[in-house]
Amino acid sequence: MGEKVVGIIGGMGPEATVDLMARVIRATSAADDRDHIRMLVDNNPKVPSRIRALIEGGGESPAPCLREMAQKLAAWGVDFLAMPCNTAHHYYSDIREAVSIPVLNMVDMAVEACLIRNKNLKKVGLMASTAVLNLELYEQSFAAEGVEMLAPPPAVQKGLMGAIRRIKTSVYGEEVRLILQETADSLVGEGAELLLVACTELSVISESLAVKVPLLDASQILAEAIVKKVKTDCT
Repeated sequence: MGEKVVGIIGGMGPEATVDLMARVIRATSAADDRDHIRMLVDNNPKVPSRIRALIEGGGESPAPCLREMAQKLAAWGVDFLAMPCNTAHHYYSDIREAVSIPVLNMVDMAVEACLIRNKNLKKVGLMASTAVLNLELYEQSFAAEGVEMLAPPPAVQKGLMGAIRRIKTSVYGEEVRLILQETADSLVGEGAELLLVACTELSVISESLAVKVPLLDASQILAEAIVKKVKTDCT
């Protein structure tokens, strides 16, 4: 009986994909190389821009590329798929319908984790791309549970999008960490009882945050779900 192999639909962006892989490694209890999880990764930075398609308008849809990546990973023999990009979960159904293997849903798992962390949660602050906010990827799921989702004020959100773009270049410094901290402080000031990092670019620097409320990260939740699925569900 062997362990399952995870396929990673990555490259959105490349550093966020590497960050997820590092989180999987850190979340795995291992005494040697062989104890770690096998990952087949399509770190494809050529996926059409989600921002152009969903925010700016007129951009090429990423859906065909994402479906093709999923199908190729499935053909290579992976047992299930994961995708470290919150915005791309807008196309989750397209991906799920393209393959016969399970596809983890980071958005659903993150919402569930927030509710488990605070069973009396009434207000959650979301740090995410403007596309995620506009598409209400998280808002509807939280609303169904009676939880109000708080987004940063427009000026703060604009700065956060600038930070996300900087992280995608892999050339950034303390300024992006300060923007993320400002965003977190703003959401706590609005009454957020829990913060959720829902952008895998921001996950790259989210561990630097200092906040007075619980902080969850969708990328970390996905990493732990990958480890759990592999280690508790052998083929």
